[in-house]
Amino acid sequence: MVKADFYQTLGVDKGADDKALKSAFRKLAMECHPDRNPGDSKAEQRFKEINEAYETLKDPQKRAAYDRFGHAAFENGGMGGFSNGFAGGGGFADIFEDFFGDVMGRRRGQNNRGADLRYNMEITLEEAYSGKTAQIRVPASMACSECHGSGAKPGTQPTTCPTCSGSGKVRHAQGFFSIERTCHQCQGRGQVIKDPCPKCAGQGRVTEERSLSVNIPAGIEDGTRIRLANEGEAGLRGGPSGDLYIFLSVRPHEFFQRDGADLYCKAPISMTTAALGGSFEVASLDGTQTRVKVPEGTQHGKQFRLKGKGMPVLRQPQVGDLYIQVAVETPQNLSKRQRELLEEFEKLSSKENSPASSGFFSRMKDFFESFGSPN
Repeated sequence: MVKADFYQTLGVDKGADDKALKSAFRKLAMECHPDRNPGDSKAEQRFKEINEAYETLKDPQKRAAYDRFGHAAFENGGMGGFSNGFAGGGGFADIFEDFFGDVMGRRRGQNNRGADLRYNMEITLEEAYSGKTAQIRVPASMACSECHGSGAKPGTQPTTCPTCSGSGKVRHAQGFFSIERTCHQCQGRGQVIKDPCPKCAGQGRVTEERSLSVNIPAGIEDGTRIRLANEGEAGLRGGPSGDLYIFLSVRPHEFFQRDGADLYCKAPISMTTAALGGSFEVASLDGTQTRVKVPEGTQHGKQFRLKGKGMPVLRQPQVGDLYIQVAVETPQNLSKRQRELLEEFEKLSSKENSPASSGFFSRMKDFFESFGSPN
């Protein structure tokens, strides 16, 4: 039977690098693995072909020989054969480790790690400005004080698992190769507890409420996440603890809106102040007040910049600015005399008093009249 081209078997080009070869082999090996296709002889044969192709092409010397002579390079003792596709002991074993290392307990102890925890904290804009040290109470699993996290009854010790002899994994032979799985009796820990601790029922941890101190730096922004290493859930039976993540949200402020390091504030002013000029005072988050001068003829929406009155930049010496946007307020609930004065003012007004509105309606009139003019 004519053998298929090794590159075609893996579905790669002749110029494929090692990374592309390994990626293609992983995908195909998982699809055709005998464990996933029990009783399928075609899948098993395909799996052998894939492994043989990868074993050849991943070795620079074998690949060079194959590129030059093809399959003939390995026939009649040319390169020594493949021993059922597992020459050199590499290949699939490496890929299998990459795929199933965690599941099958090859990294013992990691499955004992405690879970990470999340704590939502809301702070004010003033607290985000100045920073603070907050005390929080977090219910979480902690190492059992009775057994010190071992899970065994005080005075006793965990014993070596009889099923896996302390390795945390067991080997199963399937066909022409064998695989390792996490020991079902000790769950990969290599030890079993015959006399569990009465306080934690052998878990090595109990749930309690802890008080923790959280440092919130000045200038911190909404949505920031603070990590407290090893302050999460305690690991199972002496395993490492997880982490605690503090998710911060900044409460909306009555006067200020934040954009990065800058603050924005809308300040209503009277029509007369905008027309005649004047001033007003605004407070800032540093606890001071600043007087804002309003020039004569100030228009609605005008912004005034107060340099250095914004938010501090996190862990930087810079400070943002505060922008005050004025909103000209139209008078309401006029008395008879006030109305008379405004009507008199309207009669005395000219285009020079309201250049923007006069110019707008003049251009609008010209635009409308253009529809009636002949082409």
